[in-house]
Amino acid sequence: MPLLRRKPFSLAEPPEELKPDEPVYQIRFTKEIFRDYPDYLKRLNLYRQRVWMCKVTGKTGLTYEEAMVSEQHATEKVQQFPKELMTTALGIIQYSMLPLKDLADSIGEQLQKRLFVGAELHGKKDDGVHPCRILKVIPKGVNTFCYEVAWLDKNKNITQQAELCAEDLVLKKPLFSRNILKSFIRESTYRNAPWVLHDELAKNHGISIDIPEELRRRVFYRDGLLICSKKRKNEESLEDTDNGKRKKSDGAQIDDSCQEKGNALHKNEAIKYPIDDLLVKPGPDDPVFTDRPAPSKDFNIPMSCVGALLMVWDLLNSFGRLLHLWPYSLEDFENAICHKDSNVVLLVESHAALFRFLIKDDDEYTSAVKSRKLKSKITVNNWTEYLCYFLEVINIPELRHHEATIKRGHYGLVDVSAKLEILSELVNQALETAIFREKLDEIIEQRQALGASRREEALENGRRRREEKERLKAESGSNGFVDGLLNGSKVSRNNNHGIENGDMVEKSLVGIEPSEQNSQLDRSEIKPLNPASKKTPKELSSELKEPTKNGKELSRKESPKQLKADKEDPSEKNSEEQRKEYFEREMEKRFVRRSPLGKDRDYNRYWWFRRDGRIFVESCDSKEWGYYSSKEEIDALMSSLNCKGERERALRKQLQKYYTKICSELQKRSKDLMHRITDESVLRRSTRVRAPPRQNPANAFLRYANKWKEE
Repeated sequence: MPLLRRKPFSLAEPPEELKPDEPVYQIRFTKEIFRDYPDYLKRLNLYRQRVWMCKVTGKTGLTYEEAMVSEQHATEKVQQFPKELMTTALGIIQYSMLPLKDLADSIGEQLQKRLFVGAELHGKKDDGVHPCRILKVIPKGVNTFCYEVAWLDKNKNITQQAELCAEDLVLKKPLFSRNILKSFIRESTYRNAPWVLHDELAKNHGISIDIPEELRRRVFYRDGLLICSKKRKNEESLEDTDNGKRKKSDGAQIDDSCQEKGNALHKNEAIKYPIDDLLVKPGPDDPVFTDRPAPSKDFNIPMSCVGALLMVWDLLNSFGRLLHLWPYSLEDFENAICHKDSNVVLLVESHAALFRFLIKDDDEYTSAVKSRKLKSKITVNNWTEYLCYFLEVINIPELRHHEATIKRGHYGLVDVSAKLEILSELVNQALETAIFREKLDEIIEQRQALGASRREEALENGRRRREEKERLKAESGSNGFVDGLLNGSKVSRNNNHGIENGDMVEKSLVGIEPSEQNSQLDRSEIKPLNPASKKTPKELSSELKEPTKNGKELSRKESPKQLKADKEDPSEKNSEEQRKEYFEREMEKRFVRRSPLGKDRDYNRYWWFRRDGRIFVESCDSKEWGYYSSKEEIDALMSSLNCKGERERALRKQLQKYYTKICSELQKRSKDLMHRITDESVLRRSTRVRAPPRQNPANAFLRYANKWKEE
């Protein structure tokens, strides 16, 4: 059975007191039966999510049906495992503490020494090695075997038979791959660390299910506490610190001793952060955390519909080019959904774009539309006909209840939840079309190409920085050498040999090649010094100052750090930042799937939609929603996150990454809101002329026009 997030999952029990003629809903691949359609739909949607794992192969990110197929194929390969070797392999697995990879390698090494009937390998014949198949194992003594083999041709047909010793057989590759052995281990066990066989399987092959003595004596740590087994407790003794004598203690005393030791060990151990957020406790060195602001919940729609509203709006706007649908704001979409008018242009164009997309891709849908003699052009007058036909196709009873209302021209009176559910079904149908999948494949390829280009540029920039660092290091060494020469000129005039400063400098520079003078010290700039010169060392050193490209003179005493800072081109840093921003923009344009920024301590998810700007908060059970709409709220949220926890640390990192963009979008949103409020106040003060409803800023969604409409 496939695993749900690595844990076993039980199928639903059949409904009680089910009548023979009662209509039910059955899931095709699990044969589960449901009396209520919402329960059926909820379970089916769960099976379609990529959260399932193949128990045999360990593959993750599968749907339930894909995991079932994977398990079936893997089980067929495992069933080909020779029965002669199964007992040996199961004996190695039982109560083994090895990791899966090491255990598979250990089994493979042991089975290499045991050949079986049907194994195909190579044998020595006529001074050569030829393929053969073992037909029979002939025992010759203790751990000594001979084998009756059949020689095979290129088509694996038997040509001759012979009897060979084990030394004459050659294994050019392992008899079993590591993946097959891994699958065999997973299929045969129900837990790991240690690996434990299924009781029935162990009994059938005569393998003991009793825990080995050495495993009983092992000490296990669980949740930071020392756990001792009963065998260990009976053998433990406590030491009397008063008289130095050791005395026996009963099991209860030993258990308390073990727990005290475990607690002491747990307290003395330094905790390595980050850890799970629920395990984080306040510490004396913690910063002052602000109170987390309460998110706003003033939605115009029911709380249970917010998730569907965000999903539909985000997808329609992200793939607007493909659907030929001009983008619109989340507020406009929310107001349009709640509006009681039946022909709001924004909703009409959204439905029409999805209908046109389905007709273009699905031949069956196209032929059905033609058979009903619907007009090919979808307009405000006939779009409800397409909508009613779509409800017939999907045949969801809860939605078909509204079909009569829509046919009478009262779409605006349909519940908000039903409107969003219809749009969600339309979006899901569009996602399954071939055109949409081809577009997604194209976007994924473009994202991969952008990622490859970004990695190549990063490697090239790293290489350039290393070369520049090495060059600067070589230049700084060269500067130090010349400084040493110049410092040598400061010889006291009172020396016994009577060497003048000028002579020292002139002789010190003899034999230095121009290539060694990498500090821009030009030989042509060093004038011959008069041995009889009366200049002091300070005056001599002033003549040896280095000119720079800016015309300013740098003293020879300048540090290499200053030289490095001067030689670094600021435009290069700006160029790298610009390229990074360019790649991020291009990645955002190629939208594939929206993911939350992260989760907080209580598993609440945080979403950011760039076209809206607000940070939306989804509760762990997806029943509650809220949002933050100001920079102050974002700052307070970030200050309330504890980085010692894994989830809040990751969330804070993502908020810091997009902080500038989030604040920019929020500022833009607040300006638009203030502008709208100002316009509304102007309209309210105007008593002479009454503005039409469409001119009211609060009804901006009524002025929507699809500029990308496909003619």
